[in-house]
Amino acid sequence: MIAHISGTLAQKIPGEVVIDVRGIGYQVFIPLNVFYRLPEVGSLVSLQIHTHVREDALQLFGFQDAAEKQIFLLLLGVSGIGPKLAINVLSGIPAQELSRALKEGDQVRLVAIPGVGRKLAERMIVELRDKLATLAPAGMESARGDGGSQLLLDAVSALVNLGYKRAEAEKTVREVLKRGEHSLEQVLKETLRRMSP
Repeated sequence: MIAHISGTLAQKIPGEVVIDVRGIGYQVFIPLNVFYRLPEVGSLVSLQIHTHVREDALQLFGFQDAAEKQIFLLLLGVSGIGPKLAINVLSGIPAQELSRALKEGDQVRLVAIPGVGRKLAERMIVELRDKLATLAPAGMESARGDGGSQLLLDAVSALVNLGYKRAEAEKTVREVLKRGEHSLEQVLKETLRRMSP
């Protein structure tokens, strides 16, 4: 599971970058707002990563902070939204503005995003409004450098990729983190132990 990449920006085009890490180029899909904030090619760059595994592909999606990654992961939990559409949504609206629109039920703002119709906007509001109320503070903490919140995001992302339900994984990871586990490996081991039948 790749959760973070730091290296030299080898190539950038809207929606995609290649990051060179010691001679290996990682292709990472990014929202447009991340693209506009990137340094020049040849500069050092660091991105939060979500690794998306399918039967026929392993794709990396990159973000500049944990709050942005958290919103992306929440979008993936909405029926009908895959990673490409989630990136498209974040390209059409900054993460904080999207969060505010969902909390306020601003369907007009959501429908203005390319690729989001009325029905999908309604579904996003219904499915994400409550989750954002409980999860957004954690994302803001991690953006300020709270390692626990980043650990939560990375552990839940890993468990979802293994096939566990997001809500159950998140609840169990939060319980494990309360015990004081500090490394991703420890958190995953303990969480898997608790979630095994």
